Amino acid sequence: MSHTFSLRNRQRVRRVDTRLLRQLTLHVLRRELKIGTFELAIHLVGAREMAQVNWDFLQHEGSTDVITFDHSNPEFRVPGSDFRVADGVDEPRTRNVMVETGLHGELFICLDDAVKQAREFRTTWQGELARYVIHGLLHLCGHDDLSPGPRRAMKREENRLVRLVAKEFALAQLEMRPVKVKTRRPSLQKPSSKR
Repeated sequence: MSHTFSLRNRQRVRRVDTRLLRQLTLHVLRRELKIGTFELAIHLVGAREMAQVNWDFLQHEGSTDVITFDHSNPEFRVPGSDFRVADGVDEPRTRNVMVETGLHGELFICLDDAVKQAREFRTTWQGELARYVIHGLLHLCGHDDLSPGPRRAMKREENRLVRLVAKEFALAQLEMRPVKVKTRRPSLQKPSSKR
C-alpha cells in the first residue's frame, strides 16, 4: 500500500498551517473516502501561478479556485503532457477500482481565490481551503461537475464532507498566527556608576 502525500505552499497571501492541512487531508482520504492507496500532491499557489497553470493546461484565462490533475488514468491525459484533467470523467470510479488502483493526482489550490470567495459567500478562507481540498479529492474519485445532474451529486457530497471536517477540525486554525516573541524591555533607569 502506497501512501505518498506532498504539500507545497508557494503562496504568500495567507499564513497556512500546513501541518493541520495535511492532517485534514489525510483524514478525508482515509476515514471519509476510505482510500487505502494514494499518491497525492497539493500545491498552494497565488493567483499569478494559478492563472499560468489554468492557461497552460486548460487554455482558460485567469485564476480559478482549484484545478485537479488525475495521474491514474492515461486515457484522459492532457495531450503533450503527463497530466490529466479529472473534469473529463463521466462516472465516479467505483470503490473496487479505487481499492485496486488507488488515487494518484495533484491539486493546485489558489489562496487568492479562497479569500475572494470567502468574502463573496460570507464564509472564511480557511473553510474555502478545506472545501477546495475536498472538491479536488472528489474529482480524483471520479466525480464530475460539468453537467447539472452530476454537479448536484458532487456538491451534495462536497457539502457533507465539509460539514464532517468542520466538526472534526477547528478550521480557523488553518491560519497560522504570527508567533509573538517576548523581548526584554530596556530599562528606563540610567545605569548606576560605581567608582
